[in-house]
Amino acid sequence: MKRILFLIIVLSLGLNGYAQNEFNSKFKPVPLKNNAPKIKKAIPPKTDPPKTVSPTVIKKQNPTLDVPKINFINPNKTNRKAENVAAVTYKKNQDLGNFKTGSLTAKVRYRDAAYVDGDKIRVYLNDKVIEYEVVLDGDFKGFEIKLEKGINKIDFEALNEGFAPPNTAQFQVFDDKGSIISSSQWNLGINFKATILLIKE
Repeated sequence: MKRILFLIIVLSLGLNGYAQNEFNSKFKPVPLKNNAPKIKKAIPPKTDPPKTVSPTVIKKQNPTLDVPKINFINPNKTNRKAENVAAVTYKKNQDLGNFKTGSLTAKVRYRDAAYVDGDKIRVYLNDKVIEYEVVLDGDFKGFEIKLEKGINKIDFEALNEGFAPPNTAQFQVFDDKGSIISSSQWNLGINFKATILLIKE
């Protein structure tokens, strides 16, 4: 029994000594790797030194010359002016010209020059009414007259201005051979006249 106990003691002492030798060995830890990103210092680009300019080349700018002038327009005033100009142009008698001809007769045709808006006219020949009331439409209508020697005056009087002022018309005058003597148009205010003179030679 003593021998067995002695053997156990010897074995336990041997194992303790072996275990202590492991712990007595110097432990060398593995060094950590430096994973931090390397920051490179930014190198400024090479630039040429600024050129020196002689003081005689530098010109002072006049701020009043550099700023464009803006003329603001009052639209109400311009519209009124345009309306007044338009009113002046057609609120008067209109001369359609005078023409010499050797023709025995003249054929006169007329129609609304703009869209049909109910324009009405009265036609005179040498100050006598020959057409009391004519409603202008999109088709030509008219009359033929016998020309007297000398001046033959034809007047077109605006009886209204239709729905869209002024009273507008396109007219044509032909001689007895079908050649055109005159072709024009009128723009009349109410009660004003457009006059053409045909002078028979």
